[in-house]
Amino acid sequence: MAPPTTSWSEIIRSGEEAELIALAERLAALQRGRARGRAPDRGLHAKGNAVALAELETLPDLPPHASVGIFASPAKYRAYVRYSNGSGARAKDAKPDVRGLAVKIVGVPGKKLIAGLEDAVTQDFLMIRTPSVPFRDAETFVWFVEAAESPALLPFKVIGRFGLGAGIRLLKTLLAGLKAPMASVAATRYYTALPLRWGAHAAKCSLVPSARDGEPLRMAGPDAIGEDLRRRLKTDPVRYDLQAQFFVDEASTPIEDPTRPWDDAVAPWVTIARLTLPRQDAASASGRALTEWIEKLSFDPWHAPQEFRPLGQMMRARNHAYRVSVQARGASPEPDGSERFE
Repeated sequence: MAPPTTSWSEIIRSGEEAELIALAERLAALQRGRARGRAPDRGLHAKGNAVALAELETLPDLPPHASVGIFASPAKYRAYVRYSNGSGARAKDAKPDVRGLAVKIVGVPGKKLIAGLEDAVTQDFLMIRTPSVPFRDAETFVWFVEAAESPALLPFKVIGRFGLGAGIRLLKTLLAGLKAPMASVAATRYYTALPLRWGAHAAKCSLVPSARDGEPLRMAGPDAIGEDLRRRLKTDPVRYDLQAQFFVDEASTPIEDPTRPWDDAVAPWVTIARLTLPRQDAASASGRALTEWIEKLSFDPWHAPQEFRPLGQMMRARNHAYRVSVQARGASPEPDGSERFE
């Protein structure tokens, strides 16, 4: 175990901005193509499994490097949560996919990063089930999303681009994540997988469930993941610990290599807050209204105060891709905490 340091840095190549804008347009072209003349869906994570009203409670007595922004003192914040499948197309939950969780915290002070939303009072955390991603850079990721539009040809395209050995390794890594058995989201751990600033430091985050019944779900219907959570929330709350893992050095906690998980033995996780989804009934009038409203929101790691700026080329790519997607589908304005769903 080593103490966190502030020696992190980003590597931004000449011409990167133009490249990332071009990649965002390639994803937008897929988004438009899938719409077939209808209103566009999200470019990725199109199918929401479930949504929930939540509360984030930040904890006291955190170490100094963790005490930044809303985590500098104990408080409670309203939050909205959306669970989703990763594909840009809507499919049955039994189909292997990336599974995501997005949290929007409301009541967050400070100047925000996105132009035109500097005065918004929200901060978002976007997470998946794995602590890293199989793609080294944004161009590889976008190429893969494009290639996956023809699933039967995907293995041949991957091997054609990356070669036999590297292509098979990439496919194995990807399939290991996609085909990992899906437990209830209430018992699933989620990770940001990509880093962000944390004041003078850098960090990754994770949501660790309190529930321990991690048996694979029976995918009895097309919406089994959401049905399981909605059934649980009718009778019991769902809780997670929000944890942060801090940069130590480039060797064990790299900023620009998203394929490498940060070393837990060198950079241990610190619990900084608790996220609670209270009992709620998604089938009630207020539950239906909440679902409809959250599905129109945008969730974006760049919805954040300046001291939590996303880091690394994959995160910088999101700054362009998410903006294009949000504009294409006409997402709702950021909430301010005055929302009511009675």
